[in-house]
Amino acid sequence: MSAFRLQQLNSHILSGGKTAAMSGSPSPLTTHVLNTALGVPGSNMTLRLYRQDPSTNGWHLVTTGCTNSDGRCPGLITQQQFKPGVYKLNFETGQYWASMGQTSFYPFVEIVFTITDSDQRYHVPLLVSRFSYSTYRGS
Repeated sequence: MSAFRLQQLNSHILSGGKTAAMSGSPSPLTTHVLNTALGVPGSNMTLRLYRQDPSTNGWHLVTTGCTNSDGRCPGLITQQQFKPGVYKLNFETGQYWASMGQTSFYPFVEIVFTITDSDQRYHVPLLVSRFSYSTYRGS
């Protein structure tokens, strides 16, 4: 097993369950990027969270972040900011792959989703390779 993969696994084990503590109160919306081509977390990927204005259908930036060594971005949004509506997560996948000296078919990935109950917790993972991606509503 490569030293890089061992380091990633060690980081994942040591940080398990500590993301909420790092960000203060836990975010009601979380994400996790997994690089399925290499079998490692998608670390250092820039992402942006937007909320759609229902009156204009325009997008308003809520926050910008970067995934940590475990592929997570703690503290995306506070409970007070989190309201029912349409949101999108924009992941800078082209930039991510370029940082590793590789090209990607997708310069970015946008995941658009609807929040109907802001009292629930939502997890939106992204599984990504240079030529494909997948997502789902996680728990």
